[in-house]
Amino acid sequence: MLKKVLIANRGEIAVRIIRTCREMGISTVAVYSELDRNALHVRLADEAYALGGQSAAESYLNTAAILDVIERCGADAVHPGYGFYSENTDFARSITSRGVTFVGPPPEAIEIMGDKISSRIAAEEAGVAGVPGRNRPLEHALEVVAFAEEFGWPVAIKAAYGGGGRGMKVVTGPDDAHAAFESAQREALSYFGRPECYVERYLTWPRHIEMQVLADAAGHTLWLGERDCSAQRRHQKLIEESPAANFPDAVRQAMGEAAVKVARACGYVNAGTVEFLYQDDEFFFLEMNTRLQVEHPVTELVTGLDLVEWQLRIAAGEELDFTQDEISRTGHAIEVRINAEDPSGGKFAPSMGTLSRFDQPSGPGVRLDAGYGAGDTVSQYYDNLIAKLIVWGPDRERARRRMLRAIEETCIEGVATTLDADVVILTSEDFVEGTHSTKWVEEVLDFSDLKTSAAPVVSAGAGEVRKDVTAEVDGRRITVSLWIPEGNDGPPRATSTAAKPRRQHHAGVLGSGSNLVTVPMQGTIVKVSVEVGQAIEVGETVVILEAMKMENSVAAEKSGVVKSIRVTSGDSVGAGDVVAEIE
Repeated sequence: MLKKVLIANRGEIAVRIIRTCREMGISTVAVYSELDRNALHVRLADEAYALGGQSAAESYLNTAAILDVIERCGADAVHPGYGFYSENTDFARSITSRGVTFVGPPPEAIEIMGDKISSRIAAEEAGVAGVPGRNRPLEHALEVVAFAEEFGWPVAIKAAYGGGGRGMKVVTGPDDAHAAFESAQREALSYFGRPECYVERYLTWPRHIEMQVLADAAGHTLWLGERDCSAQRRHQKLIEESPAANFPDAVRQAMGEAAVKVARACGYVNAGTVEFLYQDDEFFFLEMNTRLQVEHPVTELVTGLDLVEWQLRIAAGEELDFTQDEISRTGHAIEVRINAEDPSGGKFAPSMGTLSRFDQPSGPGVRLDAGYGAGDTVSQYYDNLIAKLIVWGPDRERARRRMLRAIEETCIEGVATTLDADVVILTSEDFVEGTHSTKWVEEVLDFSDLKTSAAPVVSAGAGEVRKDVTAEVDGRRITVSLWIPEGNDGPPRATSTAAKPRRQHHAGVLGSGSNLVTVPMQGTIVKVSVEVGQAIEVGETVVILEAMKMENSVAAEKSGVVKSIRVTSGDSVGAGDVVAEIE
């Protein structure tokens, strides 16, 4: 059995892995950036080491820093979680080449399936048809146009080395191809460290259904069941459930067998997910995620299996102790992602800040996987997932009602969250009847009357309280406890700061809808789309702002001529900062 596992990740997935390791008697090591110095996963781990830096590239995507920590702490295994390096072949090889166990598939399987292009080829060779697309990286936006003219608009540009909807852009016409291609490349590079993208057909009304697989090194490969992840916005999932509603058992069996074929085709070992698009009783291979999925808890609740435990056991060389026929699925599970986003008016705009309050739900059949607690700060530099709320019920309707009850018990202040939007989804007739698709949230649901806001931080009262104070000795985090008067915050906690000094001429002026173009949130300017002297129309993009790994277009609120531009690519800005002036 493994003795010490380093978790090369952060947030709720790091917390999730730490908890199972603790139950198995495995020591845990956390790594953290400057902004995550007091994060929940750092507080829970047995040991914690600083990586330095603020952005993902400076910390969680810094291979040299992570390898250095492995050497210093003596970890015999590394769990990558999801995102970051979880599907990076070079990182996996850098771990295994040092005699350290990588808790995931062999690097060769990641190489085939982590690259979405080669995974399509492997699936086709295994007899599993994919969505029509080009099996090579895009070199120019003109290739997108040529593909669409052959297969029809719209088409999807997707990151070749990632998943979760990051780096995916839907293109509806030739005029949008160039900008969409550039944006997809930027997001792919930012989140996965590689910019390669490919193009495929975009189906008209599909459901996103994925199959969980589990494989050991002895050649046993099983499918555990499906998850329906069709409730999405920006091609990223909001709500997942298992089993899928209105899903014929014959299709379920065929999809499960297809998933096993795909896994075996690349010599897969450990937990993985094969994703499909389902439409009109047909399913198409989409991609294989060579890692643990965000939504894995719904499978755990209906099967009774701890997938993280099995990841660790398989990585240690154990064989599966059950067969395909012995897998049973009971009841229904639903998960909602609690993201730091403001869904007001259907915009789902990133919302950053400190959680001044976090009341967590409980009761029968309720589980919360959180990466933050009250007092923690949600930064612009990382994914905006605060927590996952998961419920189990004897059937789908009772699970749905239980989820609504659990959401009512959840209170988060300090940032806006997607919980209000989740209620709209869960109570809509289409969701109740199970007839929604991946396009349904954005094209059908009406969020125009939805309004939510982040509550202010509440100050503490008098008294004496315990404060955990952290220090670093040779880069290793050490915690000591002090009893101090309440209201004295002690050493300052890490908060979100700009990667570069803010330009002095940035004014903290709120947009008035007149001649000043302001940004609605803190972030980094990744592109300036206009020039001084250029004539622009209302709604035309002025700058593109990246916040929480998502790109947001900031548009002109009036027509005119660009008088001045006050930012350049790479500048860090705050909410209300003026980026351009129009006359």
